[in-house]
Amino acid sequence: MDTILILWSGGFVSGILAGLLGIGGGVLLVPLMIALGFQPLQAIATSNVAIAITSFSGSLQNWRMGKLDFRRVMGMGLPALCTAQLGVWLANQWNRHHPVILLFAFGVLLVGNVYLLGMGKQHQPPSKVNNWTINLARIGTGGLVGIVSGLFGVGGGAIMVPLQMVWLGETIKVAVQTSLGVVVMTGVSAVVGHGLNHHVLFIPGGLLGFGGLVGAQFSTRVLPRLPDPVITLGFRSLLFILAAYMFYKTWQTHLALPVITPTVNR
Repeated sequence: MDTILILWSGGFVSGILAGLLGIGGGVLLVPLMIALGFQPLQAIATSNVAIAITSFSGSLQNWRMGKLDFRRVMGMGLPALCTAQLGVWLANQWNRHHPVILLFAFGVLLVGNVYLLGMGKQHQPPSKVNNWTINLARIGTGGLVGIVSGLFGVGGGAIMVPLQMVWLGETIKVAVQTSLGVVVMTGVSAVVGHGLNHHVLFIPGGLLGFGGLVGAQFSTRVLPRLPDPVITLGFRSLLFILAAYMFYKTWQTHLALPVITPTVNR
């Protein structure tokens, strides 16, 4: 019962973060599930169930408020659908051969997004941008996000929001709302890929997703009222805290691995 309550509560908090930051909530859910004793690949795979539910809830509310641009969403979502399967394949390979690298890379991803977000704040988009350039930037962003989603179970919003600001010159609120729509597509694609490999735990994922559904409905109503600096500060703080935790878990996992002493044939 305690685990059920923790999963639902974690999903609720991740839903609030999803609506406010457009990140799907995976950056919180994966560390939470690892802390509860789930295997890293199980946590990554199951996180996508909650991400798909939560992001759909938030995107539905954004659509009702007239704040969801389907052209932007599809421009990044379609490439992400394809490349998410590459991320799933990489996650399985890393988990099989280098499980410590999977945890460490997750932490590096979080720290890297803090840097990207800072670039987005300083970046000044050109006054005139060729439509082909914009389309290529959206395809590149979506393709990268799909890989990240399948590989780390984070939905991809943690990297999509900064890249939209840097490459497309969008405000953080537009980037968040667009990101949440794309995350619906990447989440579903990643669930299918990981499900075929039997790594998805649907009951824990459903508990996380139900909590996230409620939280996202709340936060998407609050987002338009918040100033951009508050959203940016919250995003950076969350990423730093979770990155520190993932590096800690990497060190713990490294210490727990058996030491193999090579034998010498005589």
